[in-house]
Amino acid sequence: MDFTPLIARKRDRLTELESAMASDGFFADARQATEISREYNRTKTLLESWDRFQSASAQLEENRDLAKGEDAELASMAEEEIPALEKEVADLEVSIQYALLPHDPTEDRDAIVEIRAGTGGDEASLFAMDLTRMYQRYAEGRGWRVEMIDASLSDVGGYKEVVFKVTGEEVFRFLKYESGVHRVQRVPDTETQGRIHTSTATVAVLPEAEEVDVELKPEDLHIQATRSGGPGGQHVNTTDSAVQVTHLPTGIMVKCQEGRSQGQNKERALQILRAKLLEAKVREEAEKYSAHRRNLIGSGGREEKIRTYNFPQNRVTDHRVGLTLYNLDQVIGGEIGEVIEELQTSEMEERMREAGIV
Repeated sequence: MDFTPLIARKRDRLTELESAMASDGFFADARQATEISREYNRTKTLLESWDRFQSASAQLEENRDLAKGEDAELASMAEEEIPALEKEVADLEVSIQYALLPHDPTEDRDAIVEIRAGTGGDEASLFAMDLTRMYQRYAEGRGWRVEMIDASLSDVGGYKEVVFKVTGEEVFRFLKYESGVHRVQRVPDTETQGRIHTSTATVAVLPEAEEVDVELKPEDLHIQATRSGGPGGQHVNTTDSAVQVTHLPTGIMVKCQEGRSQGQNKERALQILRAKLLEAKVREEAEKYSAHRRNLIGSGGREEKIRTYNFPQNRVTDHRVGLTLYNLDQVIGGEIGEVIEELQTSEMEERMREAGIV
C-alpha cells in the first residue's frame, strides 16, 4: 500500500497543530492543550519514522545494487549490511502502519490497577503481591510512577486486594492487556510434601477517567467515613480517615484508606469510581469490535483466564496469543515487555485488517 497520500495529510496536520500551539491562549483550556500536545508528539514521531523509513529503503536498494557489482570487496561489505537494513525497513513499516490507525484516546491515559486474590487462599494472596511487585518493577523500568490507593493485607502478608495508580507516558496503552485471571502453579512454602498448588488472582486495569468523561451527580453518591481497617499501608491510621463511596444508580462501591486525610481519600475514591464507570462505557464500545479483538484487549474481562505462571518449569504462557516463554523468573521480576509486545502486535494486526491498511 502506498502511504504517501496519508503521510502528506499528516504533514498538513502537523502544521495545523504547530499553529494551534503557538496561538495566544493555547493553555486556557488545559484538557484541549494536553490533547493537542499529545497529537503533535504522535504526528511528529510518525513523520520522523517515515523519513527514516525512506532513507533506510533507499540505502537498502543501493546496497542490493552494490552487492551485484564487480568490486568484490565493496559487494561483500554491502551484502553484510543488507540483513540489518531489511529488518530496519520492516520494523519501521510496521511502526508507520500502527501510527496511521485511528487513535484510541484512552491509550494516552494513566491507569488504575486492581488486583484481587482469587482461588487458593493464602497462596492466592501471596501471588497477588507477586503480581503487584511485577507491575511496580515494570513501571519503574519505563519511568512511570506508582501510587498506592488502597490495600488489604492477608494474615500471611499477601494482598487480599490492592489498588494502585500508574502515572506516566501512555500507561494504559501498555497495561490494558493485563486485565483478566492470572493463574500460578507452584509449591507453596507451607507445602511439606512438595505438591504443586494452583491459585489465581484477578487483575483489572482501568483507564483513568476525567470529569468530562463521567459526570458524578451529588444526589447519586452516598459518601461515608469509615475506620481504616486491616494492616493496610504504612500511613493507615486508626482515625475515621477512610472513605467509602457508593454510586447509587449502579451500586458500585469504592473504598480508599491509603491517604493521609479524609479529603485525600475521598478524592481518590471518586477517581476510582469515575474509572469504573468509564470502564463500563468502554466495555460497551468493545462489543462493537470483532470477537478476536474483544477477547484480546479484554477491557476488564475479569472472568477470562489470560496467563499461567508455572514456577517448576520456569514457564509463563499467555493463552490469548499462544505465547510461551521459559523465563518466568525474569517476567515475575518485572520484565513483561516481550509479552506485552506480542499482545500489541496481535491487536494492531487485527486493527489494521479492520481498517483496510493491510
